[in-house]
Parts: sequence; C-alpha cells; structure tokens
Amino acid sequence: MQAALSRLAAACRRTLPALLAYVGTLALLAIGGIYLLDQLPKAARSGPAAKAAFGLATRSHPAFALSQSDLLDKAETYEIFRHPEGGRKDVFRWAERDQGPGERPIAELEIYRPGGEFNPAGTAAAELGARMDPEGTAGLETRGFLDSKFGLVTLVRPGGADDARSCLGFIKAFDEPRLRISGWSCQGETLPARRAAIGCMLSRLILLTAGNDPKLAEFFAHAELRRGSCAAAASTDWLTTAENPGLRGAL
Repeated sequence: MQAALSRLAAACRRTLPALLAYVGTLALLAIGGIYLLDQLPKAARSGPAAKAAFGLATRSHPAFALSQSDLLDKAETYEIFRHPEGGRKDVFRWAERDQGPGERPIAELEIYRPGGEFNPAGTAAAELGARMDPEGTAGLETRGFLDSKFGLVTLVRPGGADDARSCLGFIKAFDEPRLRISGWSCQGETLPARRAAIGCMLSRLILLTAGNDPKLAEFFAHAELRRGSCAAAASTDWLTTAENPGLRGAL
C-alpha cells in the first residue's frame, strides 16, 4: 500500500505542472479573445465604411442672418453643423407654426463652408435634391437662373414636377472663398412668386462674423455693393427667365 501511494504521489507531481500549464494557456487564450472582441468595434468605427459625419454644434455662434425677413410669421430655426475635418454648415429653416413633426419646411437656406471632408467628385445638385425631396428619385432639372447680389444663381426643381405645385430650389458655388449657398422655397402659388421669394432671401442674407476668414468678409462686403431691392431680384430678362432661355435660329 505504501509503495502504491508513493507511485501515485510521484505521478501527481509529474502531472500537476502540465495541468497548470494547460489551464494557464486556456486562460491566456480567453483573455486574448476578450481583448480582440473589445477592440473590434473600435476598428470598425475607424474604418472607411464608417466615415465621420456632420454633427450639431450647439456651442458655435451664428455667422449669418437675414435682415427684414418675409417669413416673420413662420417658425424659424437656425442650426450649425460641423465636421471633424473642418467643414461647417449654417442652416436656416422656416416652417408653419402649427406644422407637425417630420413635415418638410416651407423654405431652407444653407451656407456650406467646406473643409477637408469636401469631395470634388460629389454632386451638389444630388445633395440638394435629397434635401428637397428625401423620397424622390427623379433628380433635379434646371428652371432658369436668378440674378442676385451673389451673381447668377441656378434655379432647379424636382424632375417631372409641376411648376404650379413644386418647390423651387437654388444653388450657387464659389471657389474663392470656398463657399456654397443652396436651399429652396415653397412660398407663393406660382413659379414667379417663388423666384421672388428666393431673390429676397438671398438679397437679405448678411454676414455677422467671418471669424478668421478675411476672404469671406471681403466676399460679403462686395456682395452688399450689388444688393438691390426684392422687386429687382424678382424681375427677369431673356437669361434669367423662369424657363430655360429660348434662342432663335440654329447654333
């Protein structure tokens, strides 16, 4: 019996280190697996499939305003969105005071100052179309031009829509300074009335502060020199007609 117990004790002494090594290896594998699972969401967030997006900047100060707005009887919101790579969007929206949640505003004005996130290959018209009609798929079509203090602004509407019922959009991009002004208006019962509303909106857009951007301040100062009345903004000629310019003869 004593000899058997001695042999058992010797076998245990030989097996115990291997057993401890086996258990330790399993513990290390478990710890490594937990660490990798914890790191996986971070890698996914930092990957190209989940790019950074614009976020609401509640602490930023307004940089623009509209003087003597025709939309004083509407509910106005002014929101500022910033991108981690430097872009900024100042967005005005006007809605009926009794408008329900989720309903589209009757007018919008966005001033976009691109940063490092700007994609030159992107289509500004497609982005505007998605804002005007999130469920639309027909794209936008040109409905002429509007002469404003910022120069000729392209007017657009959803493709295939009826002029009597569709909202009228506008878009204007600048290279110096890098700036894009866009939006839409559903004011008025006719296309000329909506043109006039957009003309007044752009005419009354003013700069409150340029921050550290002297080119932006100079740009708005020069635009103010060309500022006219809303009646002048609503007028048309052969180029800025509500329809596409009609030409006679062959090109």
